[in-house]
Amino acid sequence: METEVSWSIHVQPLDGDKAWLSESPDAVLRTASVGKLLLLAVVAERIAAGEQDPDERIRWDDSEFVRDSGLWHALDQRDLSVVDACRLVGAVSDNLATNVLLRHVGLDAVAAYADRHGLAPMALLDRIRGEGRDPSLPGVAATLSRASAASVVRYLRLLHDGTVDPMVQDWLVLGTDLSMVASAFGLDPLAHAEDDRGFLLVNKTGTDSTVRADVGLVSTAGGTVAYAVLANWEPGTDPRDDVLARMRQFGDDIRARLSEGAA
Repeated sequence: METEVSWSIHVQPLDGDKAWLSESPDAVLRTASVGKLLLLAVVAERIAAGEQDPDERIRWDDSEFVRDSGLWHALDQRDLSVVDACRLVGAVSDNLATNVLLRHVGLDAVAAYADRHGLAPMALLDRIRGEGRDPSLPGVAATLSRASAASVVRYLRLLHDGTVDPMVQDWLVLGTDLSMVASAFGLDPLAHAEDDRGFLLVNKTGTDSTVRADVGLVSTAGGTVAYAVLANWEPGTDPRDDVLARMRQFGDDIRARLSEGAA
């Protein structure tokens, strides 16, 4: 029996009105770590405004310690600068750095940023909870983040035009997860901060046991395309191979269209 997968997809060239691909773009799905984009935007805005010292040291405490994605939990260093924590989130979607930054700026500030820029339903709803997520408990959200593909593309447009401070792109270009849509470009996952093969990629992914999400900007000499490809399925099923294969197909399509435009 084929596992049902819910998709929300939007692929939009930023210099044109017509989307290249759109499938349930307004469907609101769980997006796992994609919501960290909003947190990074708030921190960057505060640094740019002089309200946050990028070199301020922040330290994790036992109550927010989590493992899984990231590196900080495996390091001996218990404190980092704010900007290094942001780099860890951009590079390896660091859960511990996310929790410390979120405590530092506050979830309300993240929600206010999203409201101010008209990004709903894109939202970061909670911190990462390594002990499991029980929404029956006070203050515990049912999921880490949510969005529609269309709302994420709105964020990406703001990132491209500089409304979201360019520091965020500097952090995201360090990202090491090119396993989904971005796999189509054949870039070095550990070093793609510069133009390669005529493409410059900035992306953020989100994964958990029932989510695969890849969102980003791909730029060539001919322009920039924003994409958001989100997939959800029910617990107890595992359609990852099929989901990843389809996400790669979307990446192949984006690459082919961009290459045609550059020809």
